[in-house]
Amino acid sequence: MKKVFLLLAAFQTIVVSIIAQVGLHNLRTENLDNPIGLDVQQPQFSWQLVSDQRNVLQTAYEIKVAISPAALNGKTIWSTGKITSDQSIHIPYNGPTLQSGKRYYWQVRVWDNAGNISVWSTKAFFQMGLLHPSDWKASWIVPGFADNGSRSSPLLRRIFSSRKKIRSATAYITAHGLYEAQINGKRVGDAYLTPGFTSYNKRLQYQCYDVTDMLQQGYNAIGVTLGDGWYRGTFSFATKKNIYGNDIALLFQLDINYTDGTMASIVSDEHWKSSTGAIRSSEIYDGETVDARLAKTGWTMAGYNDADWSNVHVADFSKEHLIATYNELVKKHETLHPVKIFTTPKGEVVMDFGQNLVGWVMLKAKGKAGDSITISHAEVLDKSGNFYTDNLRRAKAQDRYILQGAGEESFEPHFTWHGFRYIKIEGYPGEIKPENFTAVALYSDMRPTGTFTSSNPSINQLQHNIEWGLRGNFLDIPTDCPQRDERLGWTGDAQVFFRTASFLRDANNFFTKWLGDLAADQGASGIVPHVIPNVLGNDGWAAGGSAGWADVSTIIPWNMYLVYGDKRLLETQYHSMKAWVDYMQSQSSNDLWNKGQHFGDWLFYSVCDDNDGRSAITNKYLIAQCFYAHSTQLLINAARVLGKTDDLIKYTALLARIKDAFIKEYTTPNGNTVSATQTSYVLALQFDMLPESLRQQAADRLVANIRQYQNHLTTGFLGTPYLCHVLSRFGYSDIAYTLLLQDTYPSWLYPVKKGATTIWERWDGIKPDGDFETPTMNSFNHYAYGAIGDWMYRVMVGLDNEDGSVAYKKIRIQPHIGGGFTKASVSYQTAYGQLSSGWKIENGQLILNAEIPANTTATVYIPAADASVVVENGQALTAIKDITVIGKEKEYVVLKIGSGKYQFSTPWK
Repeated sequence: MKKVFLLLAAFQTIVVSIIAQVGLHNLRTENLDNPIGLDVQQPQFSWQLVSDQRNVLQTAYEIKVAISPAALNGKTIWSTGKITSDQSIHIPYNGPTLQSGKRYYWQVRVWDNAGNISVWSTKAFFQMGLLHPSDWKASWIVPGFADNGSRSSPLLRRIFSSRKKIRSATAYITAHGLYEAQINGKRVGDAYLTPGFTSYNKRLQYQCYDVTDMLQQGYNAIGVTLGDGWYRGTFSFATKKNIYGNDIALLFQLDINYTDGTMASIVSDEHWKSSTGAIRSSEIYDGETVDARLAKTGWTMAGYNDADWSNVHVADFSKEHLIATYNELVKKHETLHPVKIFTTPKGEVVMDFGQNLVGWVMLKAKGKAGDSITISHAEVLDKSGNFYTDNLRRAKAQDRYILQGAGEESFEPHFTWHGFRYIKIEGYPGEIKPENFTAVALYSDMRPTGTFTSSNPSINQLQHNIEWGLRGNFLDIPTDCPQRDERLGWTGDAQVFFRTASFLRDANNFFTKWLGDLAADQGASGIVPHVIPNVLGNDGWAAGGSAGWADVSTIIPWNMYLVYGDKRLLETQYHSMKAWVDYMQSQSSNDLWNKGQHFGDWLFYSVCDDNDGRSAITNKYLIAQCFYAHSTQLLINAARVLGKTDDLIKYTALLARIKDAFIKEYTTPNGNTVSATQTSYVLALQFDMLPESLRQQAADRLVANIRQYQNHLTTGFLGTPYLCHVLSRFGYSDIAYTLLLQDTYPSWLYPVKKGATTIWERWDGIKPDGDFETPTMNSFNHYAYGAIGDWMYRVMVGLDNEDGSVAYKKIRIQPHIGGGFTKASVSYQTAYGQLSSGWKIENGQLILNAEIPANTTATVYIPAADASVVVENGQALTAIKDITVIGKEKEYVVLKIGSGKYQFSTPWK
């Protein structure tokens, strides 16, 4: 019997050990899942710990890397050994030099604070791209036919034979213009608008694809369609063409590894053929014309007869600026079906998809050869219910399809996109049925990370609008708008929205790529262009340097470090950050930056025929001085993290002088600002421009100003993101809630009340009487004012980093409850795992739920009179050993907790 008990005890110990075992998942290299085509020699590894226990922390890790899955169990090329560290993100590879085109496999195991050792993780891999220009055996090729100015999309094809058994095959592709590739009639990859938009003359991305399963023994065919795109299409202001060149070209390399150890490369060279097909024109602004009668059926198959095709020409274009792709590519996402088909008062046949989106419409039709269908796109109807496109300016935004007349045909564009909720249909043969029309959303395939919900339906709709504004404008670059003849990477819009965007999506790689273009396009003087990539030029106002816009060069890198914790990004962007601050200093006199052209507090509240001074005009140089100080502070922060002591001393002294100059120039002795607008107070307080003794009175003045406007905001692009943050910081969360819930113009909920499904560019894009604002500047999908989301997530619900922490390694949960809400909650996928928090009020109790990921800790602030009235899952805090009561701070009881799930409750009146 004793032996039985011993066996049972041993079995229970094993079971407990298995249950408590820490697990590992979400292994990522360079923040990507099993990426193909890296070009960094020290890729960074990250993983997440999983446990059903509380207070789990990593204490050590071990990584091993090998050239095959089997070799991980024996002959590795690099192993860290056991490293005592709690670091589980951004750990750099430090082994032998990685080789072009090679695939590497890796695993990790960890030790935790309970003495457990995890099993080795599942195997992950990464594959290198082409690391040197000499690795490219391919040549640039251009079509061999004369297009006579028609600019029909070229078709390029090549036949090759592969007689051996294939082990692996990787295709490397890029273009001057856009491309879609096929092998043996099948599409290569599921991305669109490749190779994406970069500063092409300095940085041109190529994509890598594993095409092993697309090849066959015997004859194979490669077919590539090209489009003008950003490279040479009509783009930017003044209908520019050929911004980066007037050519259209392909660079293609297919590296095949055979099972017998040999390899072969099929490359773009003089052996390819060229022609044109169904795509007769394709422009970003104007749309695409497809004539199915001219389609080359079967042209991407080996058996197609291309005898009448033209040869190609080999071109001597550079390969020195080719870079791998790190950002997530543009892909198809949600599909929407019409919610209504109707005829407008003008007799137009219009279809409503119920949501303002960005992408295109896929349609089916059956008719005669030569029947022509035109699809026009619009965001809104006018107040009479007619199709409205004036706000598209010169963008035609039309797709035209000409039928072949061979039964049911399917159409969709290839090298354009549109911002729309409504389409106008002309020339459709037969009855228009909803099942023949599907709208598809296109945007960069960033991982969703954040959610928000509350007890207020209007605020939930606002959140919906913020999300769809992001989806529509994060299309390879952060655009200002997706519908008119603009669609540019405006820097000011991007910086004000970054914290909201980085909550909703994993925007790490997206912005890393875009910041690379910013640094590439930054002028030698340090000036930062208005748009990135810079397609406006470097002359006059287009040169850039506007306060609050150019400060993107410091604001986003620093905030990326806070959100993602990647010091390497700071190191990469540090020169750009410093160059911008030095530029501002070079433009200053006596530490005052009061020169240059600035956009100011763009689209602030203004009044026509303003005879009593109600328009909220903030002095542009006051704004400039505030952002000069802010960028200098962020540079100081970066210098401290990177250990740049000399810069730390230099710019700390500069910052003191900048603030002193601000006080002397822009404030009265009693703390009033020369503009006395909401934005002037918000920026002065957000960036600590005022001495401590004058800050609270400035906040009081801000609130008084808000009340003068009957509890409305009057801020524009630069003041709005910080408005509610400043109010909460200085004890006015009730006023922040009042502004959040205001539903008359100007306010966040006014567009919601008017039926918006995205964020508008203007507070009153549609006026109360149904008229529109000026059509030259009136986008209905413009994410900047969606920056209020950041306050909703980090203050209202209260989920944030602790001060001094990054990447949510140390978390703060500090809700600010008010506004008549009975509940609000968020969830967020951090680099460490799922983090969530939410509060609700029911039955006289405040209930706060929290989930803290493994390998992190959190400080929780619970609004309560005393720790004695707070319970966790029905137990008094004193009875729970893994919760530490820190004390009382103002109206909060402060607790320290580790990973796990928690439910706190306390009486609430």
